[in-house]
Amino acid sequence: MTTIIAYALVPVFFVMILGYFAGKKGIVDNKNISSLNHTLMMFALPAALFTAIAKTSHKVVVDNASSMLVLAIALLIIYIFIIMLQYKFFKLNMADGAVQSLTVAFPNFASIGLPLLVSVFGPSGALPVAIAIAVGSVTISPLTLTFLELSKQGTSSSSGFSKFVSALRKSVTRPIFIAPVVAVILALCDIHMPDLVNNMLSVIGAATAGLGLFLTGLILSAQPIRINGNVVLGVLLKNIIQPLIAYLIVRWLNVPQPLAGQVVLLIAIPAGFFGLVFGANYGARPAVSGSTLVASSLFSIISLAVAIYFLAPVQ
Repeated sequence: MTTIIAYALVPVFFVMILGYFAGKKGIVDNKNISSLNHTLMMFALPAALFTAIAKTSHKVVVDNASSMLVLAIALLIIYIFIIMLQYKFFKLNMADGAVQSLTVAFPNFASIGLPLLVSVFGPSGALPVAIAIAVGSVTISPLTLTFLELSKQGTSSSSGFSKFVSALRKSVTRPIFIAPVVAVILALCDIHMPDLVNNMLSVIGAATAGLGLFLTGLILSAQPIRINGNVVLGVLLKNIIQPLIAYLIVRWLNVPQPLAGQVVLLIAIPAGFFGLVFGANYGARPAVSGSTLVASSLFSIISLAVAIYFLAPVQ
């Protein structure tokens, strides 16, 4: 088991440290990361998810359907709870509260999910990652975009609903959502892509794990670390409470193995950078979100190791 944990975590944190070092030393610009982020989210990750899922059998796709419900509930429970605390207790403004809530509730699926699950569960780990990204893209991501839009200008409730619909439409038209959905449809229809197409997409898709982890380290290097009650609460909710919620849901729904372990391990992934990326477009980069991102990532060295110990399949 120690070997499994080491092989799963050491490569992940090694590349993150490389990104952190490159950002801190000024080797790579850690402020203007939009180009790297777009390369990952628009090209590399969609291609990797598409090629991995399109080769999946019809039966495996159907068996993974229950994971969507587990993921949606686990993401929404934490998101709704934390955003209420941001506005009512911590008194953050709408934009900063939305960024912090997404940072806590949305695990770093894009960077850590694929290399982690494939390392622990093998090729079958790719499909739950795609499902997780898709679920987050149509639930808490558009909610966050709506709050950010509403923070930019005063609106009535009806215009707020219109902005939610608009944000949802934007979310589901992005490659990171379309690629896995199309791949799932092809797999359900038992339509197999030609090897030439898979080989073409694999070239850019192969950059996903390294680029995503390097980008995460780069983002962490630009974030100040100020530990306060909001940060501690965020790490507690993200690294401990949210995985426990997912574990209780899979037990309640009797989700079979290895799917149950895959979903819980996905939720155990530390805080993601989507909140800061979304907020940057609206001038919202709260220090608490950067600190939460750093603290959650560091604490995950322990929390992920524990999760892998209990969830990895017995060899």
